[in-house]
Amino acid sequence: MSKLPKAALSLKQFMLRQEVLKLYRTIFRTIRQVPDASSRHELREWARSDFRANRNQTEELAIKMLIQHANRSLKELQTSLELSGTPSGSKAAK
Repeated sequence: MSKLPKAALSLKQFMLRQEVLKLYRTIFRTIRQVPDASSRHELREWARSDFRANRNQTEELAIKMLIQHANRSLKELQTSLELSGTPSGSKAAK
């Protein structure tokens, strides 16, 4: 009998999960750089709802596509912050 719990993740699933969590944290760190409070709030709600809507996704290909979409959105936000002259906007990308 295996000692692993039934819900144990495979290595691929674990790595994807870590990538998603890192992306989530990066998005929220970047949102903190948005100067307008109402825009910050709106962006937080958008990010949370997107992640919640896809949290039960289990297909590897679908998850990778969602990660790519989120990375593009993050890059757009970072670029907007840099163009607006927001100080330390590019620090969130690191």
